[in-house]
Amino acid sequence: MKKVPSPIISLIPIIVLTGLLVATIRSFSTDALEGGSQVSLLIAAAVCIFIGTIFYKIEWRDFEFAIINNITGVVPAILILLIIGALSGAWMVSGVVPTMIYYGMKVIHPSYFLASTCIICALVSIMTGSSWTTIATIGIALLGIGKIQGFPEGWIAGAIISGAYFGDKMSPLSDTTVLAASVTDTPLFKHIRYMLITTVPSIIIALIIFTIMGLTHSVEDTSHIEAFNQVLESKFNISPWLLLVPVITGVLIAKKAPSLVTLFVSTIAAGICALIFQPELLHEIANEINEGTHTTFKGLMMTFYGSTSLDAGDTAVNQLISTRGMAGMLNTIWLIICAMCFGGAMTASGMIGSLTAVFVKKIRRTVTMVSSTVFAGISLNLITADQYISIVLTGNMFNEIYKKEGYESCLLSRTTEDAVTVTSVLIPWNTCGMTQATILNVSTLTYLPYCFFNLLSPIMSIIVAAIGYKIRRFK
Repeated sequence: MKKVPSPIISLIPIIVLTGLLVATIRSFSTDALEGGSQVSLLIAAAVCIFIGTIFYKIEWRDFEFAIINNITGVVPAILILLIIGALSGAWMVSGVVPTMIYYGMKVIHPSYFLASTCIICALVSIMTGSSWTTIATIGIALLGIGKIQGFPEGWIAGAIISGAYFGDKMSPLSDTTVLAASVTDTPLFKHIRYMLITTVPSIIIALIIFTIMGLTHSVEDTSHIEAFNQVLESKFNISPWLLLVPVITGVLIAKKAPSLVTLFVSTIAAGICALIFQPELLHEIANEINEGTHTTFKGLMMTFYGSTSLDAGDTAVNQLISTRGMAGMLNTIWLIICAMCFGGAMTASGMIGSLTAVFVKKIRRTVTMVSSTVFAGISLNLITADQYISIVLTGNMFNEIYKKEGYESCLLSRTTEDAVTVTSVLIPWNTCGMTQATILNVSTLTYLPYCFFNLLSPIMSIIVAAIGYKIRRFK
């Protein structure tokens, strides 16, 4: 019988990875995802392979097969991420996202500032697929507005983060959403629809709390909101017609069109809108003197594949309208490939199975299964300090258990997001927590008590499992 590493031995690569990530984050701060984390994953994978080959006589071809198999499994996710990069650039430069922000800002009233902030950040995050971008742009602007209106910074940051992570979690453009679906072999839009069951109640409760807080606080200064909108209006041709792009995207999603088809059509539609509504911005992006068809085409192509930086005369707006394109997704893709190498090595060595067995012993019912997944996901967020790595490890650890017990893969993908994606920002040494605290200049422990959506999501996941609502098992 083949000897399997014990749970203690199986923790060695994870401990090595944790140590490397801590050192990487301390050294590179928010730039840790630009290479340091990837190298840490490869070193940890090498440690795993060394232990497996030297002490457990596992052949190299077994590791190679597992790694290749893992990477093959995320190829669709990589393609989707590339299209998402193009789409995010097209939606911004075409004016789709600025138009949504413009009309969204119109609904802000001081008494409903916190709830409006949460909703606006949610909408922007859904459209951009990035909580980081939302918080670093519109979030900063809203934080300034809220401070002027006299709201405590913890409450404002909590509303911003709650909305941004709700949108990030529900957006088909989000790399973490795509990753969670891919790791668990769940169709992307099926994953998103299933998340509604736990996500909607969590955000509704958060909005009720923010609304109650807002109604107890009265202010009158709304000049910053109008100033922000004026800058957007001066840079972009704001038009309700641009809202047809998200409408078309929504229709395709409702029709259950394949993810790649939906995202590609949406990208092309936004590109057409850029040609019609924002030709001068395409000329600015191309950075050429001659403003002809050639220049317009060049600007559009650069919008799809590269980073863009437009000057609107306002720092917050400049940050908001900058895009990364396809090239901006390469660090995430690099990280995913390295994470797949680590996950493949852990699988081939039997270490994932050994660690999983510890949880299996405690699993008796659905609620125990989901609770174990939530606990593992949050623990990995604490240990690895990175949501991407935690998603991959959680998915790999529990994938076979869920299949063996006859649960749908979307239950695992949803629980993974409930446990990992939204809680990463609550941990001071996690890349998400560190980044958002730095961007907003509000410490993690200051905003943590007010991130109601993030705090409620893992709890809601366990509650829904206990009730058994829409949880199916196949024997």
